[in-house]
Amino acid sequence: MRIAVTHENGNVFQHFGHTEEFKLYDVENGKVVKSQIVPTNGSGHGALAGILQAIRAEVLICGGIGAGAQTALSQAGIKLFGGVSGNADEAVNAYLAGNLSFDLDVKCSHHDHGSEGHTCGEHGCGNGSCH
Repeated sequence: MRIAVTHENGNVFQHFGHTEEFKLYDVENGKVVKSQIVPTNGSGHGALAGILQAIRAEVLICGGIGAGAQTALSQAGIKLFGGVSGNADEAVNAYLAGNLSFDLDVKCSHHDHGSEGHTCGEHGCGNGSCH
């Protein structure tokens, strides 16, 4: 199994569409056997789901994530565990132990929709979603 975590300075990065790197964990028999950092090379929003699919991630652990990205991940067959914060390694260990605290109804959280003089669909993310 391969788990990807939005990553920054050892922690779960909180803005999926702007993550600059994923930390990948290869898991065998319920244990991490290898981990590595993979840069996104400036890709954002919908392109990130394609990156995750290309690197064969089966699970994504992240902080905030919008509806468009959630749909793209679902279409790619990647299981999403959003609304997670804290240390990335600890999040993966909690996932493997079956006690990861996550939000089934995670939403885009980088701004309030309709505030700041715009709505989500107006800032170029595509499909009228945040990420």
